[in-house]
Amino acid sequence: MFFATSPASFRHPLHSTAGHSLERFLSEAQLNSRQTACAVEQDEKFYTLRFDVPGIAKDQLNIGIEAAIVRIESKEGANRQYKSAYELPQDIDAGSSEASLENGVLTLKLAKQVPVSRVTTLTIN
Repeated sequence: MFFATSPASFRHPLHSTAGHSLERFLSEAQLNSRQTACAVEQDEKFYTLRFDVPGIAKDQLNIGIEAAIVRIESKEGANRQYKSAYELPQDIDAGSSEASLENGVLTLKLAKQVPVSRVTTLTIN
């Protein structure tokens, strides 16, 4: 009987396929657990967004608005970490918008910015 060693490229551990599947499952589960429930409503003047942010106090959150993008992030040292960004279909008027946090639910009432008409009229000579 003759035994020979095989090169490393020919060796396939039996658990390699299962290991990759498990890694993929765990990374997808972790990604899905980071996504927070968000309820969106809108009317003529406002977008209303509600987020579940349990364990975070109102002084531990930063909310930034830039044009149509809303960014929500927990401050450093907060009990829990939270970070997300949302792009809305229309620019937001930050001066007329409101935010409240009650019982772990963050509610943003974001005022839609009225588009300014840039039409100019020309006189006919």
